[in-house]
Amino acid sequence: MSLAVDSKAGDLRGRPRTRRRPAPLTIAVLLVALTIAAVIALTVGAAGIPLSRLPAALGLWQQGAADPMAPRDQLVLWSIRIPRIAAAAMVGGLLAMSGAIMQGLFRNPLADPALVGVSSGGALAAAAAIVFTDSRMGEALRFLQTELLPLAAFAGSLVTTAILYGISSRSGRTSIAIFLLAGVAIGAITNAGIGLLVFIADDRQLRDITFWLLGSMSGATWTKDAMLAPVLLLGLATCVFIARGLDLLVLGEADAFHGGVDVERLKRIAIVLVAAMTGVAVSVCGVIGFVGIVVPHLLRLVIGPAHRLLLPASVLLGAVLLVGADTLARTIVAPAEMPIGILTAAVGAPFFLGILLRQRGLATL
Repeated sequence: MSLAVDSKAGDLRGRPRTRRRPAPLTIAVLLVALTIAAVIALTVGAAGIPLSRLPAALGLWQQGAADPMAPRDQLVLWSIRIPRIAAAAMVGGLLAMSGAIMQGLFRNPLADPALVGVSSGGALAAAAAIVFTDSRMGEALRFLQTELLPLAAFAGSLVTTAILYGISSRSGRTSIAIFLLAGVAIGAITNAGIGLLVFIADDRQLRDITFWLLGSMSGATWTKDAMLAPVLLLGLATCVFIARGLDLLVLGEADAFHGGVDVERLKRIAIVLVAAMTGVAVSVCGVIGFVGIVVPHLLRLVIGPAHRLLLPASVLLGAVLLVGADTLARTIVAPAEMPIGILTAAVGAPFFLGILLRQRGLATL
């Protein structure tokens, strides 16, 4: 049974097309939603900051000297909360855009970096770096652990993607079906490697590895934000050039080639871009699944499949989703903090099953 999306299925079966909202309106709504989510995230938490004190804490106007809470508010916002919100927004945008690119490249609504092993490859490399730098052999590099973890996660995602590309490519052509099946196998192998590292890790290493497995924004800093921002900007800039190719690829590789698209070059650019975006996201927050599935699929129902609009809209909706999920994660069990990966999986897994059931229904018609 093919799971590929038939964009004309509704018309061919005599069904009316779903009326879609104008893309500019959707973008504007997403920007407003992101602003509201960010403001809510700024005000709630273990150290609550009422909305009335928020402008002064942000430095928008001078706070009266008699308010003893002003220094605390500014410290909480600028040292902890704002870097965390910015990181959540950028990670959500990176994961959502990666999912949209993979789904367009594979012509499959179920494609997602977390499902084909790319995220797991980054998490395996990060877990290996944690165990190595905390061992006697890596003691000399222990002081570089903070810098090594992002590099290891990125390298792990890139190596995993390169292996998948090598397995699925032959004579200069890439089989999408083999890529997806190999991704499932590679994901199982990387998860086995992570399990081995968990088995040999001590208590301190185990806590750090658990962070990568469940996902959390608690380690967000301005330094990590500075690492995320260039990759996000690079992804947005690159998407301008590959959007048309992804649109034509929906028709099939042969039709895309006759439409002037260098299909193999498009695949290489898209795969490396997904690896870079996924790797840097994993390096900051660990493995967070299902964002890349839920966001693009919802947006296709609203604004259609055109990638020149779908990709930037995915960034915005991914940012809204993860900022909201992170806010909920640090308040729902306060003063403790729930791993954000639990929340995204709780929402994304039923949505994933819904897509499967919908595709099964289309295939039987």
